[in-house]
Amino acid sequence: MKAVILCGGQGTRIRDANEVLPKPLLPIGNKPIVWHIMKSYAVHGVKDFVLCLGYKGWLIKEFFLNYRAMTADLTVNLGRSGGVEIHNGNGFQDWSVTLAETGDATQTGGRVAAIRRYVESEEFFCVTYGDGVSDIDISKLIAFHLSHRKIATVTAVRPPGRFGEMLIGNAAVTRFNEKPPQAEGYINGGFFVFDAKRIWDYLPNRQDLILERDPLCRLAEDGQLMAYSHCGFWQPMDTSREYLQLNEMWASGHAPWKTWSGGHA
Repeated sequence: MKAVILCGGQGTRIRDANEVLPKPLLPIGNKPIVWHIMKSYAVHGVKDFVLCLGYKGWLIKEFFLNYRAMTADLTVNLGRSGGVEIHNGNGFQDWSVTLAETGDATQTGGRVAAIRRYVESEEFFCVTYGDGVSDIDISKLIAFHLSHRKIATVTAVRPPGRFGEMLIGNAAVTRFNEKPPQAEGYINGGFFVFDAKRIWDYLPNRQDLILERDPLCRLAEDGQLMAYSHCGFWQPMDTSREYLQLNEMWASGHAPWKTWSGGHA
């Protein structure tokens, strides 16, 4: 079971928070937001990840290449023999992380299409954005997807109306509108599940393909897009204000998306 995380956007609306790091690496506490998202999946047994890289993707590669050194205590032997001893091994993660270059200018749908070879052997795979956290029950989301046997599932949430609105009837998405002037219904919260064999009819391998436009609209029109309603916590990190809010929640010890046990490891 694999989870694909879209990590390639430029995050222009949050540049004032940090001009050096790509948005998925912006820290909540002492870990990048993408790490928090991965922990949310891992607690439900999804530990095989594909990260779709683009803008400053080498920094994300650097983080995971150096993950053990960055998250543990080290003893460095500076003598001729050299060598590094890593301590605090209980903080390691039993994850597999594929870091896929999907292009700096590639849109969301194009990024998913570009990693087809890594997921098409599965029955289904998860997809989400690399800049939003939630206390969603991934196990229930997957069970819902398997129960209806349609091609795609999108998580529907109800925050302020500045995202893509969806009209829902009996869990089926009857219309998908990306960012209408005034949204009144559910919105796209990410946390998708896609059929790994049939989704590609809606995801041609084009860099300009925006997932939230033609692919999801066509899936809805064809009766192949179902909505999993999530009434719990969901928060994107699009602005500096939201970045500060998430960090304040984490520092307070009351971060609703922290569904794993133990400390910050």
